[in-house]
Amino acid sequence: MMGAAVPTRHIGILGTGLAVPGRVLTNAELETMVDTSDEWIVSRTGIRERRIAEEGESSSQFAHEAALRALTKAKTAAEGIDLIICATVTPDMAFPATACLLQDRLGLSRIPAFDLSAGCSGFGYALTVAESMLRGGPFRKALVVGVDLLSRITDYADRSTCVLFGDGAGAAVLGEVPEGYGILAAELGADGAGGSALQMPAGGSLKPASLATVENREHYIKMQGRDVFKFAVRIMEESARRVTSQAGLTLEDVHWVVPHQANVRIIRAAAERLGIPEERFFVNVDRYGNTSAASIGLALDELARSGELRHGDYLVLVGFGAGLTWSALLVRWWSGEDADG
Repeated sequence: MMGAAVPTRHIGILGTGLAVPGRVLTNAELETMVDTSDEWIVSRTGIRERRIAEEGESSSQFAHEAALRALTKAKTAAEGIDLIICATVTPDMAFPATACLLQDRLGLSRIPAFDLSAGCSGFGYALTVAESMLRGGPFRKALVVGVDLLSRITDYADRSTCVLFGDGAGAAVLGEVPEGYGILAAELGADGAGGSALQMPAGGSLKPASLATVENREHYIKMQGRDVFKFAVRIMEESARRVTSQAGLTLEDVHWVVPHQANVRIIRAAAERLGIPEERFFVNVDRYGNTSAASIGLALDELARSGELRHGDYLVLVGFGAGLTWSALLVRWWSGEDADG
């Protein structure tokens, strides 16, 4: 005898939160560290400053701070969370998962908690995985956190990469929303053939840490900037178009695009190719730099708290990252407070 089918739920974002270190690293300070200049950094990247974690601070710490803010915004007690997914490439340690450390910080137990690694696409990956697990499964609410402390794996002797990266966390609480709202379409993808374009060569099973790997500076981010740039612009356009079409909408219907905050030139190029005015792209890369998996969640929280994001607005959340990976989601914003009003 078959059991009754579980009705499909409509899943949306109930609340967001962010956390960043207190220490600010400006372009002027970088000028004293490597051969660069504020003018060069701003013209090439749009970045003016970034946040850098102090010694002893950890990914799980910032994940916890962002999570508490998201829970407050969602009016949800930690005990109401059934699932935790943490996207990161800079976990506190190889294992246990940062999500398990976050679970403990929240005073929870038993519920599933796991990490996923998709580079800067991680937040979109985690949202999509959580949505699929909530839609028809036994879970009711999920906590998704994108967190990275890229300063821990940034080579501050490499002028081509050290100007780009910063630290932070962005969190979201997911749960049921009325039909027609929430996550309406999503796309995840990867092209593993491009993996060498953005990687940290050592520290895994292929090249375990050794005196040689440390001396060769192989525990830092290595990036082929031109290849990543070309991939990013193309895939952001293509995936944004596809999820918009899947949701039965046109690009003209989109109120906001929240892109991965890697480089303002990438964002501008994507805006031009999509034909969407730049003012509809939310950008905060100038203040935080590239925070990897934290990037989209951090930007979404700032947009949500700005007062400019309205109940019923359509958003595209789109990112790319190491893998090479990409993620895109079409979301119709549900704001219980505005809806009730």
